Amino acid sequence: MLGAARGRSRGAYGCDMDTTAINARIAQFENMVREGADPTNDMAWFSLGGAYAQAGRPGDAANAYTRCFELNPAMSKAYQLAGKALIDSGDRDKAVGVLAEGYTSAAERGDRMPMSAMGEMLDSLGVKRPEVAGKAAAAMAPLPDGTFMCSKSGRPGTKMSKPPFKGVVGAWIMEQISVETFEEWIRQGTKVINEMRLDLSRDEDGEKYDTFMRDYLGLDEETLRRISETKPV
Repeated sequence: MLGAARGRSRGAYGCDMDTTAINARIAQFENMVREGADPTNDMAWFSLGGAYAQAGRPGDAANAYTRCFELNPAMSKAYQLAGKALIDSGDRDKAVGVLAEGYTSAAERGDRMPMSAMGEMLDSLGVKRPEVAGKAAAAMAPLPDGTFMCSKSGRPGTKMSKPPFKGVVGAWIMEQISVETFEEWIRQGTKVINEMRLDLSRDEDGEKYDTFMRDYLGLDEETLRRISETKPV
């Protein structure tokens, strides 16, 4: 299944997105979630939140991330990013509510990394972390040495034996993303191709697909720029 992935490592990946490009992404994702299109596509809402955040629109980003976790409560990362966006927009009280709910939800699912990030944000706001018990408490227990943690899901998973494709992005995926999460992306990517009618033989459509993939896996522009500068393409 890993062989079905598509990826690129062009120099343009290391460049900051200009306003025109960001606005084009916003329009693309807004079109995907509009009434009559696919308004229940949680991943499209997640990607829209990321585009709003890049555009410096934290309030809109918070709304999009919130819609994402309303549709898919298992998206612990959406809770985390919604909380951050709410803090950035100055809505402390709402941020506390989202982060507390997300912290508990992530703990129950064993999503350690988002749970830790939300706990740190609650600490920074001077708010006590919610008490968790049973299965949730087990999520905070130390893991055995050598356990591979997926940076996207925040859960232990299976480490890839080789990159899913050549280049710096493929290398990053092997180092950061579990086999289980990447297989989830393959399923989501097929949905993206079908819903957007992408023709991956066209460069423009390929770029759109790659953007969705990076959003889904949590490879942000800053990290992309860094790995593009430090590793050969």
